[in-house]
Amino acid sequence: MTVRVFRRSLCGQIQVLVSETLARQKMHEVVNSVTFTHQRLNMFSSASHMKQQSAPTSSQVPSPEPPPPKSPSGEHGGIKQKSLHVTVVSRYMEYVNSYIKILDQKFPAAMHVYRIFMVGTKELLRDIKEYFRLVSNIKWDDQVLRQLTRKELELYQSMPKDMLKIFPFLVLSSLPFANYVMFPVAYKYPRQLLCKHFWTLQQRVEFAMLNHRKRLLNQRAVFRSLQLQLDMQAVKSDKTLHKKWSHALACLGSGQHPRPEIVIQCLPLFRGDPYHIDYLMPSHVNALLRLHGMHSMWRRRNRLVHHASLIHEIDLAILREGGVETLTQDEMRSACFLRGLNPVNMRSEDMCAWLSQWVKISTQVDETSLSLLLHCPVLLAYNKPSNWALFH
Repeated sequence: MTVRVFRRSLCGQIQVLVSETLARQKMHEVVNSVTFTHQRLNMFSSASHMKQQSAPTSSQVPSPEPPPPKSPSGEHGGIKQKSLHVTVVSRYMEYVNSYIKILDQKFPAAMHVYRIFMVGTKELLRDIKEYFRLVSNIKWDDQVLRQLTRKELELYQSMPKDMLKIFPFLVLSSLPFANYVMFPVAYKYPRQLLCKHFWTLQQRVEFAMLNHRKRLLNQRAVFRSLQLQLDMQAVKSDKTLHKKWSHALACLGSGQHPRPEIVIQCLPLFRGDPYHIDYLMPSHVNALLRLHGMHSMWRRRNRLVHHASLIHEIDLAILREGGVETLTQDEMRSACFLRGLNPVNMRSEDMCAWLSQWVKISTQVDETSLSLLLHCPVLLAYNKPSNWALFH
């Protein structure tokens, strides 16, 4: 019963806000209509006046004369009309601002919801416009991808998932009278119905931790798949490489992590059999998809390669823009979540050191060894205390 009463009151408050917004738009239309009519009348009167002056008499041929000086009274009338228009608009804006303050005092919860959706909608439309601009540029020239900034690459990587998530809410809320139901429901369940543009900073961290914990459940499956292929003939043929890779997996099994130099020395294993993306077993591919937050339905290997190539391009963009040290704390936190590390309660120095190890490996990767980047969340973060803290 309490939830029903809250929902009715919240819907009523949102209805008030919608009616005020429509009234504000109507007032702007009226002001614009009056201004347009006034301009048309001025143009018509000036045209008729010029026509009367240019008409020749029957007794003499008209001689060219300089145009008559403008009447001071006409200029004074135009200035007066313009000042009246400015006064009306300024008074109306003062009224709107004062009314918003009144709504803030009487309906703080409804105004909070209103601001969340207004700001989120503006950010979403801005990012969608930027995303389609990037898509059109990349479509005509593949080399444009390597010229984009880090922020543009991150937007290009994250926007498809955000648009897919917000699409059902936008469709349902556009139906007649459906917004009275969808807005309160979306405000109550933002993680399921909205994208990050409508989340607060606290919600972004909280939801990122929940998604990250779900992804970490697949780390053990990926690690077991790596161990199963350790004794294959393709690995055992090179004894030195087999010894180094066995040492790297033993470090993970003993609660440590292999050094980036050891991982880079094992890079040939990811250029062909057994760890290239085309040689992985289906169960291994499915575990990698879930580890990186993707579904395991169609085009599984192609989507993994595309995801790894985007992360690789972002790493190169970080180096072009000055390195990991130039990132802010929020940017480093987002980068860690994307690459498989829980950065909550970590110091900036620790996040920077871990990202530097990742970028060091990423710079040695090419198009034939992108599979290594897909396994780096296990090789570099399998035993991190911040990840284990999510389960204990």
